[in-house]
Amino acid sequence: MTGPDDVLLVHGGTPLEGEIRVRGAKNLVPKAMVAALLGHGPSRLRNVPDIRDVRVVRGLLQLHGVTVRPGDEPGELVLDPTYVESANVADIDAHAGSSRIPILLCGPLLHRLGHAFIPGLGGCDIGGRPIDFHFEVLRQFGATIEKREGGQYLEAPQRLRGCKIRLPYPSVGATEQVLLTAVLAEGVTELSNAAVEPEIEDLICVLQKMGAIIAMDTDRTIRITGVDKLGGYNHRALSDRLEAASWASAALATKGNIYVRGAQQRSMMTFLNTYRKVGGAFEIDDEGIRFWHPGGSLNAIALETDVHPGFQTDWQQPLVVALTQAAGLSIVHETVYESRLGFTSALNQMGAHIQLYRECLGGSACRFGQRNFLHSAVVSGPTKLQGSDMVVPDLRGGFSYLIAALAAEGTSRVHGIDLINRGYENFMQKLKDLGANVEMPGGSTAA
Repeated sequence: MTGPDDVLLVHGGTPLEGEIRVRGAKNLVPKAMVAALLGHGPSRLRNVPDIRDVRVVRGLLQLHGVTVRPGDEPGELVLDPTYVESANVADIDAHAGSSRIPILLCGPLLHRLGHAFIPGLGGCDIGGRPIDFHFEVLRQFGATIEKREGGQYLEAPQRLRGCKIRLPYPSVGATEQVLLTAVLAEGVTELSNAAVEPEIEDLICVLQKMGAIIAMDTDRTIRITGVDKLGGYNHRALSDRLEAASWASAALATKGNIYVRGAQQRSMMTFLNTYRKVGGAFEIDDEGIRFWHPGGSLNAIALETDVHPGFQTDWQQPLVVALTQAAGLSIVHETVYESRLGFTSALNQMGAHIQLYRECLGGSACRFGQRNFLHSAVVSGPTKLQGSDMVVPDLRGGFSYLIAALAAEGTSRVHGIDLINRGYENFMQKLKDLGANVEMPGGSTAA
């Protein structure tokens, strides 16, 4: 159940216009914070967003004896792991909630303490098999894992050892697990079919600053030569390309004009190409990117999501809202998450015409084609959207509902908006800055 403070009234039909800023990437900053555990000496992380995932990791690190304090500039954290210690199991569980971050503490804690305890990640929507894969990777490094009440107890009877690992799919989380474990393991670790997202490259930059030896080949192979000791780092996190693309899609869907300060071309090139094909306009300068709807009709497109350097799955949901306003039939083939198109049912209730299919409507290799998942969509447009009641299903889907409500005629009630705080820093203030007409049911107006 959501309370009154977790519901947003959105009065749609007003173009979003103005400037907002995106800071460090949600998919990098918490992992860089975990990496600080590996160092002997303090680390400085800059461009840190104030989002829930950051607060969760900060709490977990403090439970383990890491001192975390604000730095000299806004958005800077200083993390000192000098006095790392074991944490109380109940405290870990309470802080972690449904976050998947605790699983990435395993390698660093095994190196620092020789043991770790990870609570059962109940409430986490990544399922059992990905978690099991993390544990299997740690076993290959030489860790022993024992199931205990409330979670898993891990131990490293001796120094972890490098190994050869091939991922069945270029998973970001599994790649992060290997990197955070291999840097202090004895010998060489070879990871093939690794994820190569910009956030992975930035994590490698962090680890290299600490003293790690990591080489990336062009064939998705990463080789890590273990070292005996790592120091701290001083690093500015790369900007959040996923949040930047969400605001870009909001500009397109609402016929607005948004300057996203902090958006970076290099990490968004695939998105920018697609945005231009749809009919969106953008202008790049040294400080950010301006996105706007140039007028006229938007173009229907065929789109397939993929791992980097393909079109990111987190870009898909916000852009689908804009595609409801494009002329003709757009085809979307989701190849990364099997259930990611479920959010479209709420869009249909608002007046969109979106049909889901179990077949692969695209030529890319796909894990879901024979497994009975509704993972392809045909979007027919343009359609007028009408205000509706909706419940936020997940982070990107939630922001997509927000975009749809802003683009619709009339008023929408969006329930569960607190989930959006996980990955969108201060989004209520940003809506206000862009002229959105939104308010809390109790009378608190956010614009």
